[in-house]
Amino acid sequence: MTDTLPEIDPATAAALGWPKSKYAWIERERRWLCRAVPHDRVIRVEHFTDLYVEGTRLRLREAIPDDGGPAMLRLGRKADVSPAVRLLTSIYLSPEEFRLLSTLPGRRLTKTRHYLGNVDGADISVDVFSGALEGLIMAEAEFPNPEAMALYPTPDFATREVTDDSRYTGGRLVIDGLPTEGADR
Repeated sequence: MTDTLPEIDPATAAALGWPKSKYAWIERERRWLCRAVPHDRVIRVEHFTDLYVEGTRLRLREAIPDDGGPAMLRLGRKADVSPAVRLLTSIYLSPEEFRLLSTLPGRRLTKTRHYLGNVDGADISVDVFSGALEGLIMAEAEFPNPEAMALYPTPDFATREVTDDSRYTGGRLVIDGLPTEGADR
C-alpha cells in the first residue's frame, strides 16, 4: 500500500486525521431504506453492538456470528470525505482490550446484519436495527471504485436511496435517533 489515497486530496486526508494515508483505506458505500430483508438471498448473519465513543470518530464493534462462531472485536475510526466516501482505520482487539475500551463513554447501536454477498460487483448487506431504532431496515453496498459506485442500480428490494442523507449514518442515528421527516420506509 502506498502513502496516497486515490481520489482523496492529501490535505483533506490530513485534516480528517490521516497524515499518513498508508494507515487508512477508502470505503465507498451507498445506502437504501428497505421494507424487508430479502431472506432468500442471505448467505450469512451477524449481530452487531457498536459503541460510538463520545466526542470522537471512534467506534467499538462487537460482531457475533449467527452460526455461533467467535465474536469479532474491533476498534475503528471513520471520517467522511463525502456522503458516500470515508476514510477508515481498524484494529482487532482481544477480549481483555475490548472489555477495557467498552467502559468508554458513548452511545450504543444494535443491529443484525444480513450479508447478501457480491451482487453485480458490489458487496451488499441489509441491517435490521433494534432498540431505539426498531423498524429501520437499511441496505448498504460497498464498491471497489468510484465508477462502479456511480453506475450501480437501486436494488430491487430497496425503497429509497439515503446515501446523501446524513441522518442515516450510524453516528447520526445513534445520537439523533430514527429520522421522522421524509423518512418514508
